[in-house]
Order: sequence, then C-alpha cells, then structure tokens
Amino acid sequence: MKGYRYGMGAVLAILAVFALYSCFLKQGKEREEASQVRIGITLYREDDTFLNSICRVLEEKAKEYEKNTGIRIILDVVDAREDQNTQNSQVDRFLTLGCDVICVNMVDRSAASVIIDKAMDQDVPVIFFNREPVEEDISRWEKLFYIGADPKAEGICQGNMMADAYEKEPFVLDLDGDGKVSYVILEGERGHQDSQMRTEWAVQTLKDRGVDVEKLTGGIANWQRSQADALMGQWLDQFPEQIELVIGNNDDMALGAIDAIRRLGLIRPICVVGIDGVPAGLEAVQSSDMLGTVSIDREAYGDTMIRMALSLAQTGKAPEDISLEKGVYFRCPSYPVVRPEGEIRTKAE
Repeated sequence: MKGYRYGMGAVLAILAVFALYSCFLKQGKEREEASQVRIGITLYREDDTFLNSICRVLEEKAKEYEKNTGIRIILDVVDAREDQNTQNSQVDRFLTLGCDVICVNMVDRSAASVIIDKAMDQDVPVIFFNREPVEEDISRWEKLFYIGADPKAEGICQGNMMADAYEKEPFVLDLDGDGKVSYVILEGERGHQDSQMRTEWAVQTLKDRGVDVEKLTGGIANWQRSQADALMGQWLDQFPEQIELVIGNNDDMALGAIDAIRRLGLIRPICVVGIDGVPAGLEAVQSSDMLGTVSIDREAYGDTMIRMALSLAQTGKAPEDISLEKGVYFRCPSYPVVRPEGEIRTKAE
C-alpha cells in the first residue's frame, strides 16, 4: 500500500510537471502572438506597376516599425490575378491563418460585401486600398477603412499641369497653331471610379482654364502599357496628323503611348501626360518624353497603411493622429512633377 502511495505520488508529480510545462508553453505562445502582427494583403493584379511600388514601401515601413517597436510584422502578399472568386478564397485563407488585419485591393469594387461578411464574422478589420468599394458597403461596419488617392484632385492637378504649359507656350499642346488642342485619352478601366474622375476633371480643368479642346477618340487600356501601346498605334494610323495631346489616366498607359510613337518613328512632338509618378514615369518626364505626371506620395501611402494595420491589430481602432474623412477614408496627397526648362520639380510650390 505504501509503495502504491509512492507510485501515485510520482505520477501526480509528473502530471504536475506536464501541466506546468503546458502552462509555460501557452504563455510563451501568447507572448509570441502579442509581439507579432500578421497582415494579409491581396492585390487585384500583382504586376501593376503602381501597386508594386506601394508594396515595396509597405515592406520598408514594416521593417522600420519592427526595428522601432520590437513587434514582428508579417506581410502575406498574394495575387488575385483579376479574379474575384480567387480573391474571396484568399481572404478565407487569411482568416484561417489568423491574420490580425486584412488589406484588400478589390478586383471588383462592387463585390466587397462578400469579403466584409467574412471579416465581420471573425471580427477582423479590413483596410481597402487603391480600388474603392461603394459607400454602401464600406459604411456597414466601424472596422472598415479605405486608403487611396483623391481622383478628383489628381484630375484637376493633371489639367492644371497641361493648362500651365499651354499658357506658357501654346505650341506645346497646339502643334498646328489653329487655336484648338486635339486630344486622345487612355482610360484605366471601365466603371473604375478613379479612371472616371481623373478623366472628367482633367478635361474639365483644361476647359475651365480657357483651353479650347477637341476629343478625337479614347479607349480603355486597363492601366496597362501594352494595351495602351496597341490603342495608340491604331489611333496614329487613324489620325496621323491630328493628335496633339495624349492624356493618360496613369503613367503605364502614357508610357505605352510613347512606345507607339517611338515605334512608328514619328517626329511630331505629341504631348503626353500621366498620373502616379512611378519611377519609369518620372524618368520619362526627366528625359522630356512626357510633359509631366501627378505623383502620389507613396511614402505617406505605405506609412499610413502600416500604422493603421498595427493600431487596428492592437487596439481595434485607427490611430487618432491620422485624419480620416468621415472616419473611414484616408486620401493620400499628390503633387505635380513637370518639366520646367529641363528641370524636374518634385514638390508642389
């Protein structure tokens, strides 16, 4: 009996040690989870030049905040390949992995409700970016936010850039000197709010500034350089002497137009403008291939996304020092980059 009691005591002691060890493991895991933030990021198309530049900034900012805070930041970036069903599945995976915050660059901005439902079910905040969901969706829950540029402001900035050049030297835009600027426009995407607003306000600003304009044609190039190149090639065949100005909704499409002009060996100095300020666009401005671009402050863009994600993961709220329109929207600042007398201006004066 005495041996039995000793045996039971040993078993209980071993069980106690295992229980204590399990407790330490659990506490260690909780400390590890508390010292890291996992952010799931799904892109509508990974090879988009502007999105690539934003992702690079996000990676830089994540490393910077890791160093300053000691909190490990895990960025899980995936490509939806322009398929909304694929993106929905990616969000499912993020939730299964236990992501603290999900950042979504929507494939179809009108389909955000499915993703919102998934996130709400598991109480995971969502930051939409670059492709803005409809207001009815993003207003459904207090943990939904949007980060992106102001497309109206970008369009006005682009329009003023062209109007300033015209006032300084009309021949820059009016090649034949007839007092009217004949333009073509490369639009980003059918139904995309940024594309629509950039187009509308760039042209309207030109008109408001007293520039007489005539639209020759326009087309959808889906933000892509190759598609813009193809369209521009067709238009140069159709209007070999009439095109004086190419308005691009982004730099990639403006660069595609330049590719077509070069390929056809045209010597007419057709004016080309873009938006985004991606490295290739800035180089084209500096080399005088483009009149100018509207550069988006990617540093502010990436910094705001990382700071918001960290704050949402840790407190469930956005940082108080980030100014949000309607408590939801952060509009990233932008500024003109133009080519005055061979120089490149990188900040608005």
